[in-house]
Amino acid sequence: MSRWLPSLNALRAFEATARHGSFKKAADELAVTPAAVKQLVAKLEQAIGETLLERDGRHMTLTRTGAQGSSDLTNAFQQISFAVERMRASRNVNRLVVSVDPSFASAWLVPRLHGFKNVNPDIEVLVLSSMEVVDLHGGVADIGIRFGVEHDRSLVVHRLFEERLCALCSPRLAEGPPPVSELEDLERLVLLRWDLSEFEWASNTRTWNFWRTWLHALGADHVTPGRGVKFNDYNLAVQAAVAGQGVVLGSEPVLKNLIEGGLLVNPFDAAVHPSIGYDVVTTENNLDRPSVELFIDWILKQAHANAAES
Repeated sequence: MSRWLPSLNALRAFEATARHGSFKKAADELAVTPAAVKQLVAKLEQAIGETLLERDGRHMTLTRTGAQGSSDLTNAFQQISFAVERMRASRNVNRLVVSVDPSFASAWLVPRLHGFKNVNPDIEVLVLSSMEVVDLHGGVADIGIRFGVEHDRSLVVHRLFEERLCALCSPRLAEGPPPVSELEDLERLVLLRWDLSEFEWASNTRTWNFWRTWLHALGADHVTPGRGVKFNDYNLAVQAAVAGQGVVLGSEPVLKNLIEGGLLVNPFDAAVHPSIGYDVVTTENNLDRPSVELFIDWILKQAHANAAES
């Protein structure tokens, strides 16, 4: 296998352009000119031998080849950024890196994180928001919060709360007309799906992402799920549900704030308790650090309090 790689600057220019959909915005981020970004992207396309970006008027789109690598490059540069940050902070024993998927981070962890900081002001918490499952033994992160991922025996695992998987939608959609209240109504509704096909670790999670699996667990095999829209980002699926665009399968404990805030409702009054759930995991070596132990104790108390209020 060839070890040759294109220019790192060219890869960075393409990744920023693909993420922003704009040469100018990419140039602003990289502190160079748009012309320089265009030139670097052109060099990368020449090196790859394929067109990566196409323009249609004012709009920029990724070609199939470009789409194949853009998300991986974003994750790679994010990992590099966090690696550099960890090296800079190597002497700071009170710094914690918590690896967590974006949906759990935004809906559950981040709104509560100030509580940990208020009690532990000397501990700096860096949230590594990514769908990638990092190697906790490799030092990329100190703690992981994972859903449906098989753990090896070298990890210390605590279940945060028992999962309640519900079909959720906006109050406006539930009220109709026509109103939504029976599982049979799912046959005429837009179902918002989350595509996990690109993640090898997601076999357990992917099973519970299927509407048919959820309906079967409720004994509703006679219901034929309607057609839907598929997202590669679960947060987008939830936002679409809040906007009244369809129904999403969601974790009631994780989305509790949106439910209590009246943005989402469970019109069917039905829930499934899958065998998988959210776990907080770390290593035995990391547990020797007081900051790791403090964070795990805190998040377990938060999770149990969340469950008790449900």
